Amino acid sequence: MASWSEFAADEPRLADGIRVLLQQYGPGFGYLATVRADGGPRVHPVSPVITDEGLFCFIIDSPKRRDLERDGRYALHSFPPEESDDEAYVAGHAWPVTDPVQVARLAQSARAEPQVDWRLFEFTVDVAMLTRREQHAAGVPGVTPSRPAVRVWLDPQAPPAPAAPLAVPPTRPARRSRDVQCTAA
Repeated sequence: MASWSEFAADEPRLADGIRVLLQQYGPGFGYLATVRADGGPRVHPVSPVITDEGLFCFIIDSPKRRDLERDGRYALHSFPPEESDDEAYVAGHAWPVTDPVQVARLAQSARAEPQVDWRLFEFTVDVAMLTRREQHAAGVPGVTPSRPAVRVWLDPQAPPAPAAPLAVPPTRPARRSRDVQCTAA
């Protein structure tokens, strides 16, 4: 599990592209997916904070906070830009920040309201993805847009993901994967 800082040091251009999309409207803005107690997904809008120290989020007392406290797995997706279909995605594990000095410093810099019952979480990065789509061809009659450029980073220290789901109901139809055009790192 790499910290945001470790990821950014390994892939600075990719980290910068993700940061730009997460902070395109000023403060961070994205959708956080967490794992409910029954194993299902839960999605919430959040305001992630990206600093040189890492990727953080102040989470108020809510179902998403209880999800992260119980099972730290998360996925964070950027809010869609108005002028494109570009997207950014990171996934990994969230951990409560327990150092009071770091919490106070980040709360002050992010202007986290001190009277609110929030907890600061740091998000590690197991996978990061940035998708860019050409803008000049979109919406032009007779012009077919090319495939998106997709850049993916996988934490080299993360354990490999399981090759197949542990249990798949026999009545579920098989899924097919899609081809993506990946650019060189």
